Amino acid sequence: MSSWAPTSDKTTNWSCCNDGLKRRGSLSIWFDPEMVWTPPPTGQRGRRQQFTNAAIQTRLTLKVLFGMPLRQTTGFVESLL
Repeated sequence: MSSWAPTSDKTTNWSCCNDGLKRRGSLSIWFDPEMVWTPPPTGQRGRRQQFTNAAIQTRLTLKVLFGMPLRQTTGFVESLL
């Protein structure tokens, strides 16, 4: 078993290192501004759909990506919008 030896690499630019670590935690999500979240009325009888298929697919993608429950994902998307 070898003994512990100190490393010769030393960080001298701590401000750049800290900035890089801060940027790792940033999250940028871009939504298409022309995306329709609520569908237009169909003119048929019955209850109207609450969300479009694209909105449901977006929420399910974020749910799987971040591993959140669906209700929590819905709140997350609403806070982004």
